[in-house]
Amino acid sequence: MDDKLEKLKREYMNIPIPEELDFVVRKALKESEVNRMRRKSHMNRIRIAAASVAAVFTVLIVGANTSQVFAATLSKVPVVGSIVKVLTFREYAVNEGTFNADIKVPAIQGTENKTLENSLNEKYLEEGKNLYEQFNTDMEELKKNGGGHLGVDSGYEVKTDTDRILSIGRYTVNTVGSSSTTMKYDTIDKKNEVLITLPSLFKDDSYIDIISENIKKQMVEQNKADSDQYYWVEGIEQDNTMELFDKIAKDQNFYINPEGKLVISFDKYEVAPGYMGVVEFIIPTDILSDVLVSNEYIK
Repeated sequence: MDDKLEKLKREYMNIPIPEELDFVVRKALKESEVNRMRRKSHMNRIRIAAASVAAVFTVLIVGANTSQVFAATLSKVPVVGSIVKVLTFREYAVNEGTFNADIKVPAIQGTENKTLENSLNEKYLEEGKNLYEQFNTDMEELKKNGGGHLGVDSGYEVKTDTDRILSIGRYTVNTVGSSSTTMKYDTIDKKNEVLITLPSLFKDDSYIDIISENIKKQMVEQNKADSDQYYWVEGIEQDNTMELFDKIAKDQNFYINPEGKLVISFDKYEVAPGYMGVVEFIIPTDILSDVLVSNEYIK
């Protein structure tokens, strides 16, 4: 019996495989190998792509934290969305010999309060457009009268950008013979998404006198420490007939700095000679504590 089984086994093993079947088997094996290689290649591509994405995010994070130029460039890319709060929306430029204009219009992006966002952006756009149109009108007038020099440089800077506060300063430098500089500020509560005004910070109008007296004191102290720090204020010897500073306006230019301090700003020539430029005074919080509505913003 064993011999018969062995003989049948040898005969079975020696049966020739039909050519068609042999082709099918080889094809199946080949396709299996190809699929295996494809899966391997696909997995490699996934790993490479994942590594590339990680590398890109690493470059973004490192770049933004180590390079001011890199960070400034990112701040102008709208795709970043809510990460960036202010960007350049429009630019006007004129470069015709002695007539030069460079006007950058900011825009706020990423707030949920679109009514506030749109109203501020429309205001900035209107300011920039009016400035550009006025420059062109003045330029044409000067050209008709034989020419001259005319320049305007306008732009913006983010004074504060914390988890709670966004303060934007917009400057305009007009040059006609001499130059003048004006500043305008907007300060936004990013949490409640409302515009903060100077009167809204205080219980009543008593802040006007309190802040004004402190600024006068700071002016005199600065002048005593350095005679070049000169202001038109009582307590400093005057050599002209300029009107002396008395009180801030109810809606005086201001912003809240990153440390939560109130900063009062005056335009060039407003309270001091032109060489002093735009001047600012940080108001001590302790003198304001009794008249503040709350300590939500001013620390």
